[in-house]
Amino acid sequence: MVFWLAVRDVVPYLVAPLFVWWRSRDRTTLDSYPADAPPGAPRVTVVVPARDEARNIARCVRSVLATTYPDLELLVVDDHSTDGTAELAREAAAGDPRLRVLATPPLPAGWMGKQWACHTGAAQATGAVLCFADADTAHTPDLLPRTLNAMQARGSALLSVAGFQELGSFWERVVQPQVFAVIAARYGGGDRVSRARRPVDKIANGQCLLMTRAAYDAVGGHAAVRDVVVEDLKLAQHTAAHGLPVHLVVGERQLRTRMYTSLAELVRGWRKNVFAGGREAMPFGPVGQLLFPLLLLLPAAAQLWPVLLLAASLVTPLDDRTVLGAAIATGATLGFWAAVYRRAGLSPAWALLFPLGAATYLTIAVQAIARGRRVEWRGREYLSARGTA
Repeated sequence: MVFWLAVRDVVPYLVAPLFVWWRSRDRTTLDSYPADAPPGAPRVTVVVPARDEARNIARCVRSVLATTYPDLELLVVDDHSTDGTAELAREAAAGDPRLRVLATPPLPAGWMGKQWACHTGAAQATGAVLCFADADTAHTPDLLPRTLNAMQARGSALLSVAGFQELGSFWERVVQPQVFAVIAARYGGGDRVSRARRPVDKIANGQCLLMTRAAYDAVGGHAAVRDVVVEDLKLAQHTAAHGLPVHLVVGERQLRTRMYTSLAELVRGWRKNVFAGGREAMPFGPVGQLLFPLLLLLPAAAQLWPVLLLAASLVTPLDDRTVLGAAIATGATLGFWAAVYRRAGLSPAWALLFPLGAATYLTIAVQAIARGRRVEWRGREYLSARGTA
């Protein structure tokens, strides 16, 4: 009897993993589309905003230029870097005339740096399709052909690619899955995003985001999202609000990204995004945004609570039902994370560190909430616009 009462107490811990799986199961991949360029392939301009990207820019440039796509222009927009990013981009291109390195003008008031760099690149682009790609990405030769085929098949105005997230260091493997699980719980798989009817249910991945030139100009481009910290998500919502088709596909074999390499970078990066940007993902207008801080903290706090109960039971007596429930909840959470790590190609043993990951994510979220709309990134401070989703 005690066992079943304990199970009843922790039903959310048993249901939550199934919910995340159910939300994420619909995921069309780029492998479904031809690897040859579509007939009459339009010119594609790849715009790479880059500020102090010496660590990443050479890999990105070489991978983009290795494409099999027949009509390519690559614009690396050097955003006042101090580490030689522009010269490293030129060296990586080895004289390839498809590359141009642009310098951004001084940052205007009311703009965030990435949006200004993307806007600068778009203004110089000659392509009928614009591809905005982060400097920390690596592209396979078939990425652009498959993506253009996907755009044509779907009639996309905006299409973004969710790639493989490289997790090289200890802290990346502990923290990154926590954040991606929250995103998956909110948005689900790419097909669910593509089918969504409400703009607030749209999301895009700014690591690889393509728009037709006509659609980009029609919605106002990056100028329309100049002061929003998550410009990719907001651009997807803004495009959908104009009645244009917005789609997301999975391209884990075609796109790789390593966002951060250390705990310090993880903290700075997600502290920038999870609160000031995460509000844009909330439905129900002001009410949803009012509840958002609580919802931001809930996933990590819920994971930690049963573990804390089990730890407390070692030093102070707790009733059998409480201890059993905590053990069942912890076991269910362990099973979920073991499946996540196995899906990511890592040892399921990493799941044993989920309390550390949850605690770190919780710390980042608290810091982000305390900062509110104040955002700092790459030596610049911004005030993110208030969400309107």
